[in-house]
Amino acid sequence: MQVCEVYETAIANVVFGDPQPDLADPWYDVKLCAVSENEPPARGFSVRTEHGLDDLIVADTVVVASVPDDVLRGRAPLSPDFMEALREAAGAGARMVSLCTGAFALAEAGLLDGRKATTHWMHTADLAKRYPRIEVEDAVLYVDDGDVLTSAGMSAGLDLCLHLVRRDLGAYVAGQLARRMVVAGHRPGGQAQFVDLSVPEGDDDTLAMTMDWAAGNLDQPLTVDVMARRAGMSARTFFRKFQATTGLTPLKWLLNQRLSRAQSLLETTDLPIERVSEASGLGTATNLRRHFTAHVGVTPTDYRHSVGAGSLTRWSAPSPRQGFGGTGNELSAGQGPLPA
Repeated sequence: MQVCEVYETAIANVVFGDPQPDLADPWYDVKLCAVSENEPPARGFSVRTEHGLDDLIVADTVVVASVPDDVLRGRAPLSPDFMEALREAAGAGARMVSLCTGAFALAEAGLLDGRKATTHWMHTADLAKRYPRIEVEDAVLYVDDGDVLTSAGMSAGLDLCLHLVRRDLGAYVAGQLARRMVVAGHRPGGQAQFVDLSVPEGDDDTLAMTMDWAAGNLDQPLTVDVMARRAGMSARTFFRKFQATTGLTPLKWLLNQRLSRAQSLLETTDLPIERVSEASGLGTATNLRRHFTAHVGVTPTDYRHSVGAGSLTRWSAPSPRQGFGGTGNELSAGQGPLPA
């Protein structure tokens, strides 16, 4: 394993493998799977694990963290046994996930045909060329296509893993986990992989403080003009620097923050829908329902019901597969010819 492969593999294990009993109990049951017996590497690192493809096949979620550099460069094929295991897991109903170059494994197994997918921006063109049946998104952080999810490289893999926790266990749990990891709680998948961060020195601190202030005042009528005045900039300058730094317009970012706030309130309080809408800054209950349904996929009321009564597997998570003795929260990480 090369250094970048260790990083992405570690992301999945940190997010899913470290139990958080005060947030959700049970947590995920993670198994690190290797394709074959561990062999001394020619370079880089090796990882020892007792789990193999038999464990991957029966997982409820399979995460492919990366593929070896030789596979990317066309110097070596992916293991046929690994490809067959991926197909078998998907056929049995597993949620299939790739981080960074792991998309090449899902693509080789035919699991991305006819779907939208992404990978690290340095490899999107090659992914599209080698697998023309995939609709490659070359600029997004991650793509959630229901039962198949793919992410760009490095920190985008962390975004996708936290997105999965958000889907499975709710916005509050994902937010608390992100705080413990000292990372952004929620970056939407449509955010750009690469944005121009060349803002003048000192401006990013002002921008960050303004964003923190806005996130703490979502119940107020925030506009670009209001935030620009807070940052001490003209509206035009603020808009340009905000988008250059975050990859989102200020109003798009605000909407994401308001929806995230609404999700947390629906999960953790019994506030009426009208009050949830007001507290999250979305105004009327009708406005909340419209935006919530469009972006989350269900109405606020249905969302609240789906996460009530101590439920751990939320409305958007795959239901547990029968016959494997699982709880619906098992997850495996696999990586191709090298151990994951």
